[in-house]
Amino acid sequence: MLRAISRKEFLKLAVAGSAMIVTGAARPRAGRTAPRRSADEALRQLLAGNERFSKGRPANPRRRPEDFRALAEAQDPAAVIVSCSDSRVAPEIVFDVGVGDVFVVRVAGNVVSGSGASVKGSIEYAVAELGVPLIVVMGHSGCGAVKAAIKHIDAKDALPGAIHDLVELIKPAVARSKGGTGDPLDRAIRANVAMGVERLQGLEPIVAVRVKEGTVKVVGAVYDLRTGVVSVLAG
Repeated sequence: MLRAISRKEFLKLAVAGSAMIVTGAARPRAGRTAPRRSADEALRQLLAGNERFSKGRPANPRRRPEDFRALAEAQDPAAVIVSCSDSRVAPEIVFDVGVGDVFVVRVAGNVVSGSGASVKGSIEYAVAELGVPLIVVMGHSGCGAVKAAIKHIDAKDALPGAIHDLVELIKPAVARSKGGTGDPLDRAIRANVAMGVERLQGLEPIVAVRVKEGTVKVVGAVYDLRTGVVSVLAG
């Protein structure tokens, strides 16, 4: 089971990487060769941006028209963010990053297992073609898709359309989370993230190889809608 990194650990990581996103030093421009960042460096940058956002001091980096034009020919994102489609969860805002910083894959319930080629292929593209070193599977508090899975896990009823199929993908996480302490919804949200991380760590033929080599890291996180804080989960 994953545990949350302490606030002290979070702030330590955040402070270490804060200057890099604010100044744009870690963001190579199109046509310019730059050393490949590490997964740990990318994570520090994301945490630094989230700290700014959660404290109400966003830098809003690289969001001007000229910043878009500079990246028109190429992109070099620091991380893949697999997040929920929830309208309150926008990774670019939550992590206070600019154009070209993150490669975002959004799907209700931030599901990975059983999600199909569109989700997995998007992640594999970012790893294989763009050389992204970090994948973050990010759930969020009060997730409606997870709530639905909890509600219907023991029921015989069927939800309409493909909503039923989506909820079925989350039910294994609900089952895994049973019997623990704390709020059942919070436990299920974390379990759903953990299963997504595990699936990607073993995703052949592209991601799993790079995870084993140590060139790609997959981490889980949960975004708190009330505080704006992203808590990274660790094994």
